[in-house]
Amino acid sequence: MTERMGRGAVAWRTLCWHYFFLLWSWTHAQTRYSIPEELKQGSVVGNIAKDLGLDLTDIFERKLRVAAEAGKQYFTVDSGKGELVVNDRIDREALCGQSASCVLPLQVVTENPLQLHRIEVEIRDINDNSPVFVSKDKTLEIAESTSIGIRFPLETAQDPDVGSNSVRSYTLSKSEYFTLKMKELPGGRLVPEMVLEKVLDREKQSVHELVVTALDGGNPVKSGIKKVTVTVLDINDNVPVFKRHLYNVSVPENSPRDTVLVTVEATDQDEGPNGEVEYVFTEHTPQSTLSVFSLNSDTGEIKLKGELDYENITVFEMHITAKDKGVPKMEGHCRVQVQVLDINDNIPEIILTSTPNPVREDATKGTVVALISARDLDSGDNGKVVLKLPVGSPFSLKPSFSNNYALVTSGSLDRESFPFYNIEITATDSGSPPLSSKKTIPVSVSDVNDNPPVFSQSSYNVYLKENGLPGSILYSVSASDLDFGENAKVSYSILESKVQDVSVSSYVYINSENGSIYSMHSFDYEKLKVFQIVVQAKDQGSPSLSSNTTVHVFILDQNDNAPAVIYPSSAGLGSLSLQRMPRSAKAGHLVTKVTAVDADSGHNAWISYKVAEATDASLFGVNQYTGEVRTKRAVAEQDDSSQRLLIEIRDDGEPVQSATVTVSILMEDGLHEPILDIRHKAAESGGKTGRLALYLILSLASVSVLSLVTFLILAVKCVRNSRGSASCCVRRSDCDDYKNPNRNLQIQLNTDGPIKYVEVLGGDMMSQSQSFRSCMSPMSEYSDFTLIKPSSTSDFKEVISVLDASLPDSTWTFESQQVST
Repeated sequence: MTERMGRGAVAWRTLCWHYFFLLWSWTHAQTRYSIPEELKQGSVVGNIAKDLGLDLTDIFERKLRVAAEAGKQYFTVDSGKGELVVNDRIDREALCGQSASCVLPLQVVTENPLQLHRIEVEIRDINDNSPVFVSKDKTLEIAESTSIGIRFPLETAQDPDVGSNSVRSYTLSKSEYFTLKMKELPGGRLVPEMVLEKVLDREKQSVHELVVTALDGGNPVKSGIKKVTVTVLDINDNVPVFKRHLYNVSVPENSPRDTVLVTVEATDQDEGPNGEVEYVFTEHTPQSTLSVFSLNSDTGEIKLKGELDYENITVFEMHITAKDKGVPKMEGHCRVQVQVLDINDNIPEIILTSTPNPVREDATKGTVVALISARDLDSGDNGKVVLKLPVGSPFSLKPSFSNNYALVTSGSLDRESFPFYNIEITATDSGSPPLSSKKTIPVSVSDVNDNPPVFSQSSYNVYLKENGLPGSILYSVSASDLDFGENAKVSYSILESKVQDVSVSSYVYINSENGSIYSMHSFDYEKLKVFQIVVQAKDQGSPSLSSNTTVHVFILDQNDNAPAVIYPSSAGLGSLSLQRMPRSAKAGHLVTKVTAVDADSGHNAWISYKVAEATDASLFGVNQYTGEVRTKRAVAEQDDSSQRLLIEIRDDGEPVQSATVTVSILMEDGLHEPILDIRHKAAESGGKTGRLALYLILSLASVSVLSLVTFLILAVKCVRNSRGSASCCVRRSDCDDYKNPNRNLQIQLNTDGPIKYVEVLGGDMMSQSQSFRSCMSPMSEYSDFTLIKPSSTSDFKEVISVLDASLPDSTWTFESQQVST
């Protein structure tokens, strides 16, 4: 049910919120809904969009949302229908308790303009709770002499529901002795009371079981029950009676304290306090007996609380009285006789003659640890003592004279395995039955430096970013020593070695106490990729022991180099390159090619090209991966003869490094020569094109000369290294020590541009030298050749998939080998 409370005019006011300050458009409107509690999640409360005068499109555009003032989000908005639906279980009793009215205020917020609407959801009570008694059971004790008509108030039941759903009446199970009546308190509250209707007789029925039921006014009716137990109290009219008048007990003299000798028992036919019996010694019991025996007043249990000695007393006699707790008290009596039996009651004793001294773990067999003696106060066979040690102990007993022994070593000791021994010695006499005793002698084992320090790992791999701050921690190695004291104190040092013909101590240093390794300066991946540190851990023992571990430090590349443009050359012309092309050029015509390299490795060296600025962006485009500048359409007559492109070269590092090059394109009629011929013509007609053309000719001529020299060197190497081969190869290094052919990596690339390059990684990062071979098909018509150093890229399949978008017809072959030095 929806109740429209009214909507006022829109007014702007400023409100201070916890997270931001905004100018709110406040709409004085209030909508109220009424729903029963315990609705299922997803149940519809009402169409809030319709009731607020909003379209379905406003829900998204104005970001309609509902916020509960109470904190928990019981409702949400169905953005597809604009309906307010139940989002969580609603328990009216948990929200509003016994309050007659239960209303949940909600705030509906919309933006653009920012508006706040207040709605209320009334939660109606349903009969979902049964009456409940706080205690499920109640016991009443009523004397059998209680008068008729006495009332006994009972506990009222509680029902969290309100109104007609709350408690309305009570009933009592059928009984000839009790009835149930209601007492009305101020405020209309009803309290149930039980009324005694008939005199109780314990001998006929000592216990009455009754059930009180509370009923609410709901539909259907719900109820709760309480069990009432009425116990009829008795009158003290019986005397406690012992089962026996005389108890005879025999007990050995060496029986330990708390030994139960006998339990006397008396019974009383009465109930309650009248039938409860307590036991006591009679007043004339002697103190010597009370000091040796104890009597439990509740159970009648007689225990030994002192020591028995057959030589002093052989028989004890006690008189016990049993009293009930009635008024007046009734008594019963019995007699107990205890006969003491003589046995071998003296335990052999072990005496430590000398305090044991710590024994070295390298002590020889037979080293005396302590002196021991044994004695027994008994005589004859009962006084003869035999000492024994546990089986497997590295110690033994060496007899000397008259029950005196020396505790000596009988096996090898190892403090690291057992630094302390609790040697348990057992002494047994020859009595019948024999008695024995045990004594534990603590013996500590002193340490000998027989364990070297052991590192937590046989080797460590450390990955360090280049350009780090000098003095920063690289890694912390840790070694432990099983010895003790000074023998276990470990100090760390770096063993002398060379890194690129320089002492490793000039690169790093180590904290001798905790093994932390620090850098001495910043590392450059382009100069140093990996090096090793040999760390020694040495203890303080005498003589000292040591062990070594190797720390492999891998320098990780950072994007600290921007791409460098190698073509077109910027010598003499700054970053400006002049290119000529015919006006008759069609779509896809190759104008020029921009080539750049990056000194970094991996993703940091992956280069992409894009046009940043252009005179006509629809006419020219650049290949993202190759840098080739081509026409995107045929040249039209209205196109300007002079075009300018600003090409941005970016790497794939983080953060991105970039460079730019400006290409100036001059379109001429009747120009049909290839780009390579234009370079020569530009040199021949330099005087006509002016100073700018002269710079361009010089630049192109330099590139041609360098290319010619490169191919001459390739030809010479090819003749020396591969006679009769159809390809020309260049080797940076060949090594006969190469032992792992599985590390050889070959990549073939096809290109249709004047310049192509690829970055190749071969082998494992632990190698200190690498070799690679680059081969180009003799059928290639281009003279541009770029050789890039090996990198640390780990995934060449990614490179191939990227470059495969524009593979050439001619074939390039790159071979990379790794050589261990």
